Amino acid sequence: MAIVALANFAYFFVEFVVARAIGSVSLLADSADFFEDAAVNFLIFAALGWSLRKRAKVGMLLSLVLLLPALAFIWTLWQKFAAPVPPEPIALTVTGLGALVINLFCAFLLARFRTHAGSLARAAFLSARNDVIANIGIIAAGLVTVATASIWPDILVGLGIAWMNLDAAKEVWTAARNEHRDAKA
Repeated sequence: MAIVALANFAYFFVEFVVARAIGSVSLLADSADFFEDAAVNFLIFAALGWSLRKRAKVGMLLSLVLLLPALAFIWTLWQKFAAPVPPEPIALTVTGLGALVINLFCAFLLARFRTHAGSLARAAFLSARNDVIANIGIIAAGLVTVATASIWPDILVGLGIAWMNLDAAKEVWTAARNEHRDAKA
């Protein structure tokens, strides 16, 4: 978990800088997702030895952290509509490809936790799954932007990233709430 957290934290900075430089909605949402993944995995690493009740509370906190990429998307989308310039497509595609490599590496490390029922393991798995899907979308948005010079591929992928994180937050909250209830019993 610590390696996954460090890899995500490092690539957060890469994507954030590129997103701001090229004006990409999807990369900024994904950079927030990298930050969220780093936080999730640091918290999971720290909470491994905790009681079920404490882990459930951390799971509830993590469900709220999963909302950060959606908030980043909304903020960036507002800015994109104020200045509707498409992101630089080659930088978008290359940065998305780098993110895919990082996330596939992290997903490989987390694969053994994919069937674990706990909210913390569920959060790590959902983050890894969402990230790989998001990165494929970012690469596709970059390629379509090369052909169309439109802001819409970037916006649509950013919307997809925000939606996946909202859905993951709901699933983690439900699992954590159930764990908390079971811990009280």
